[in-house]
Amino acid sequence: MNTNPLKVKDLVTIGVFAVIYFVLMFTVGMIGMVPILFLIYPTILGIVTGVVVMLFMAKVQKPWALFILGILSPLVMFVMGHTYVVFVHGLVVMFIAELIRRKGRYRSFKYNMLSFAVFNTWICGSLMQMLLAKDRYIAMTVPMMGEEYARTLERLITYPHMALVYVGAFIGDVIGAYIGKALLKKHFNKAGIV
Repeated sequence: MNTNPLKVKDLVTIGVFAVIYFVLMFTVGMIGMVPILFLIYPTILGIVTGVVVMLFMAKVQKPWALFILGILSPLVMFVMGHTYVVFVHGLVVMFIAELIRRKGRYRSFKYNMLSFAVFNTWICGSLMQMLLAKDRYIAMTVPMMGEEYARTLERLITYPHMALVYVGAFIGDVIGAYIGKALLKKHFNKAGIV
């Protein structure tokens, strides 16, 4: 197993990839302007960001790198006014993703793919706010999007729907990982990822 500690160069790489990921996340998130599309946002995000995250995993094969990359977006969202749900959900998801990646010794495509499939479900936490911190989430949403938008989300985001959102996110993440593998075959070979 790789036990090399993260170096400054790795932290810079994490920072660069975090910015790219955040820009993609924000861009794809624009579909949430139509409330019903918010339910497929995690699926589409997984497909779109698969290339970026899989490239990151090929470049930085060290413990806690993926965890740090992954926790930055929920942290930024929490600081910008989202509820604790996003951050706590993100912490749990990233820890599990890190453990999966570690099990594959950072070089197994299968484990990296599964790790990414878990990693990207963190965004489901943005929807879980409606169920776990409803009043605070509505109070945050109404000034930005209006009362009607918030009430539509309230009707759409239910526990059964969230189960489908998580399944959709996982499937989108697997698709994104395979797209990343296909587009980045040369990087994967160079990094020794099988």
